[in-house]
Amino acid sequence: GRLEAVTQQMGYHPQYLDSFLKTQHYLMHMDGPLPFDCRHYIAIMAAARHQCRYLVNLHVLQFLRAGGDPQWLRGLDFIPPKLRNLNEINKILAHRPWLITKEHIEKLLKISEWSWSLAELVHAVVLLAHCHALASFVFGCGCEQDEGLGGRGPLKPLSPGNQCFCEATAGNGCSQELLRINRKRSLDSCMELDSLRERMQRIHVETEGREETRLLQQDREEGEGQEAEVGVQDGRQLSIALTHLRGSLLADTDGEVTSATNLSCYMQDPDFGYQDFARRDEDQTQVFRIQDYSWEDHGFSLVNRLYSDIGHLLDEKFRMVDGLQSSAMAKRQGCEPSVFKRGIWNYIHCMFGIRYDDYDYAEVNQLLERMLKVYIKTVTCYPEKTNPEMFDRFWKQFKHSEKVHVNLLILEARMQAELLYALQAITQYMI
Repeated sequence: GRLEAVTQQMGYHPQYLDSFLKTQHYLMHMDGPLPFDCRHYIAIMAAARHQCRYLVNLHVLQFLRAGGDPQWLRGLDFIPPKLRNLNEINKILAHRPWLITKEHIEKLLKISEWSWSLAELVHAVVLLAHCHALASFVFGCGCEQDEGLGGRGPLKPLSPGNQCFCEATAGNGCSQELLRINRKRSLDSCMELDSLRERMQRIHVETEGREETRLLQQDREEGEGQEAEVGVQDGRQLSIALTHLRGSLLADTDGEVTSATNLSCYMQDPDFGYQDFARRDEDQTQVFRIQDYSWEDHGFSLVNRLYSDIGHLLDEKFRMVDGLQSSAMAKRQGCEPSVFKRGIWNYIHCMFGIRYDDYDYAEVNQLLERMLKVYIKTVTCYPEKTNPEMFDRFWKQFKHSEKVHVNLLILEARMQAELLYALQAITQYMI
């Protein structure tokens, strides 16, 4: 479950990192409504919307380790209709979440044998929002470009390279007992890429051997020939995975991973992207008013009821990012830390059409300089367009950890925005 570049960047804020790791591990590896292979495939679909090879490659490997069908890695045309039907809300949540309606929810819940349960759908929605937001962080901190280096800037190594995702939380508040249970139950063992590649290559060689045997025995007993053919078909399934890994994960002699994946097979309608939210006085129904549906009063209880305990983990994460120290950043802008953070948070929500009636949006222009606003909007709305210079150019006088803090605010504000729209639609369907 390696996310070393991500964890090293988040390591500048270790309390938040601990909360993030627990949520990530619970979503992907602990008991829940969705099968483990489906969770990783949903993550692949979500990351592909933003062309995030870093996350796609990670979840391709975890999908295979969880026993996923290698055929699925050929694209959406090769997955079960139930999973493929998730594509529409994946697309909308990633780019224009305000378009989600109860009709989208109803369609997924009432498609005869391919229907989703409410619990499964909530798990899927949280996964989608989590991976979309994490893609923003990956691009925002440069993990996508500098995957093998752990991102930009001087980094604090958090843990030895052979530690797994859950082990990185040790010493950050995660109890040893929880770690022991997680290690036992997790399907995400610390298998190195080299080991997986060797296993796949061995299978490939064995497959070729079976093919030769089949050809030699073809003129002999028919039964033996048929048995060999079955073995070849099994081998071909795994050979597909090897082919995909060769195409998507090119390893050099040092074992560093280079991305070369064509992600178009994991998404439909690739031209669908973010558009500025339309604010029209004559159509106020489009504006999402936070006093009508908020995380604290509505979203938390719904998600926690349908997917046990995830609400508590998400709520802890939202509170943790809000509690991070930002006094230096705020001081440079001449305001209180809480005022500065709220300006960033509300600006992000505003781009998704979420409005706070008790907030004066004129403060955004006073608090956030133009270059910072451009950076926040790019990372939030179309992170795949983030270039290496953007991270280095905004706030040259600020510390690396402060820039990471801004990216954590982007991650959490974006995730909450997607969840609010999706959970509101589910609530309207249930009513």
